[in-house]
Amino acid sequence: MQDVIKALIGIGALVLGYFIGNILAVKTKEELFQGKKWFKIIVFFSLVGGVIGLILRNDVIMFSFFFMAIVTSRSLMRK
Repeated sequence: MQDVIKALIGIGALVLGYFIGNILAVKTKEELFQGKKWFKIIVFFSLVGGVIGLILRNDVIMFSFFFMAIVTSRSLMRK
């Protein structure tokens, strides 16, 4: 039961990351234009870290890295 609750909280945080990424994209357009290459690198390493957390079955690492990937990728997709 505790695992289900932890998973639901993690999924809720990931959904929240979607909206946070959209807000950051609107508020920081000039930074996104200048650092697009670095944002792509952050997304790549965040996805790799999330997969490693999934393999290691460490929920904190997995959800943290996937949260960073979602927020950063949403910022990249908004123009």
